[in-house]
Amino acid sequence: MRTLSLVGRLLAACVVAAPCLAAGTAAAREPESARVVLDEGLRAYTPVAGVTGTVRSMGSGTMNNLMAHWSELFRRYYPNVKVEVEGKGSNTGPTALTESQAQFAPMSRAMEPAEIDAFRAKFGYEPTELRVGIDCVAIYVHRDNPLQSITLEQLERIYSVAGPDMTWDQVGVTDPAFAGRPISLYGRDSASGTARFFREHALRNKAYKPGVKEQAGAAGPVQAVAGDRFGIGYSSIGYQTANVRKVPVLVEGSPEPVMPGAETAYSGEYPLARFLYVYINHDQRRALDPLRAEFVRLMFSREGQESVIKDGYVPITAAIADEDLARVGLLGEDAARSDGSGAAPVTAGQ
Repeated sequence: MRTLSLVGRLLAACVVAAPCLAAGTAAAREPESARVVLDEGLRAYTPVAGVTGTVRSMGSGTMNNLMAHWSELFRRYYPNVKVEVEGKGSNTGPTALTESQAQFAPMSRAMEPAEIDAFRAKFGYEPTELRVGIDCVAIYVHRDNPLQSITLEQLERIYSVAGPDMTWDQVGVTDPAFAGRPISLYGRDSASGTARFFREHALRNKAYKPGVKEQAGAAGPVQAVAGDRFGIGYSSIGYQTANVRKVPVLVEGSPEPVMPGAETAYSGEYPLARFLYVYINHDQRRALDPLRAEFVRLMFSREGQESVIKDGYVPITAAIADEDLARVGLLGEDAARSDGSGAAPVTAGQ
């Protein structure tokens, strides 16, 4: 069996100082009823005057709804701002940012070295990475499927060319109705950051089997499994429906399978937890323009992280928010506004 991924260990290290963020107990292994709460250190957003222009976002399909929610919230404060959000896949984000087609590139995976190199070659510095939320890539089966748990090794054999075509009884399903029935494979399309993340962390970079049915959009694999009793799929935790079940993953060192969720993402126990990113073009020698600066502040505010929860994801901690605000020179001003000593606030919609 494999140990926790680097992403899982990084998540655990980042939130070690804030263990109270998710309700529930470790022994419960993230029950469905677990309630996610915000870090009390996250600051409320205070709008300012003089913000105009057009917000353009291109990238992750997984984060498309989240970017739309943030954009809607942003326009409540700044109704004259225009917003354009396009979510065709994380692979489109780096090019959009490098070619100045968008100011924000949401990605459900980290940028690859080659993508960073291309950006650096054009601008002379690297794109700025902002960690705006936490997600778990969940394993979904039909609600009638009695599969109790699954291991990363089994996922590798099921999905990658390293394993044979498999049937449900080969992964421990004893129900006679599933005996000898081939596992129908559903996944994300090749432009998806989720597909790349899953390949790297579940399949150890082995190629997908040709029989994997690629689905466009994060909801695609879940909807496909909901209509296929013998299907299995992977997607973000926020896309569960009534006709599917999340399957806990058995990892080395855990006494029982680990369900994806807030507690197990924060602790690093769930092996397919990951950050959600937004990349921007920020020259450290210059201040961000008001439009981008305010959108960044909104993402890291209490209101912005409430949108993360509403979209089914896990909020970041105040410590992470402050680290990333500092990267773009906004931490001091954001804190000053919070205590009333910064720029004069305006009423939403003013």
